[in-house]
Amino acid sequence: MGKKLPRPKAPWLKPPGPVADGLKIGLLGGSFNPAHEGHLHVSEMALKQLGLDYVWWLVAPQNPLKPTVGMAPLRERLVFAADKYEQHPRIVVIDLETTIGTRYTIDTLRVLKRRFPRVHFVWLMGSDNLESFRRWRRWQDIVRAVPVAVVMRPGYCLATLRAKVMQRFSGARVSNPKELPFAEPPAIAILDGCRCPQSATAIRARNLRTEGLVRVVPTC
Repeated sequence: MGKKLPRPKAPWLKPPGPVADGLKIGLLGGSFNPAHEGHLHVSEMALKQLGLDYVWWLVAPQNPLKPTVGMAPLRERLVFAADKYEQHPRIVVIDLETTIGTRYTIDTLRVLKRRFPRVHFVWLMGSDNLESFRRWRRWQDIVRAVPVAVVMRPGYCLATLRAKVMQRFSGARVSNPKELPFAEPPAIAILDGCRCPQSATAIRARNLRTEGLVRVVPTC
């Protein structure tokens, strides 16, 4: 029998950003190794198409599905993301999982929903993550916990058709993105428009993590 994990903390959690009853807040989780224009593009598209009030960037201490080799320290990733992008008036950069003691998305979502029950949370993800989403811990419970918005990324158009999550929840598609934050889960909306090709993998390959980012113009 495995060791029992401590229950995530929540009642005392200080709001990491603006919080009020009825606010619509997108949650964009990831390693942000490093944060880049693609993350900003996903956030801005979600803000516009979903009518969100804010987007919280949840910088993960360590993605359980990614190797630790090549992963910059959490503090470095957090500071870089905040310095580069938190001047955006509706983006909040936080290391929430460190604060509340969670490791998996499903646990983080349950803490947030319990602590802020009157906030409309939406999970944001790029279509490039759809194929691997079935490997996330209790991925079906994630979809049943909060509405999910999938932002199309270049080269991953077919993922919205063949990914296991899209097949499993094919009847949960919401056609009007503005309705998604208020929809009862499971609810999934696909957001499309201009697409930004930048990725953290490509940036690391070009050794730009500590040298700054080159702005890439989204392609339509």
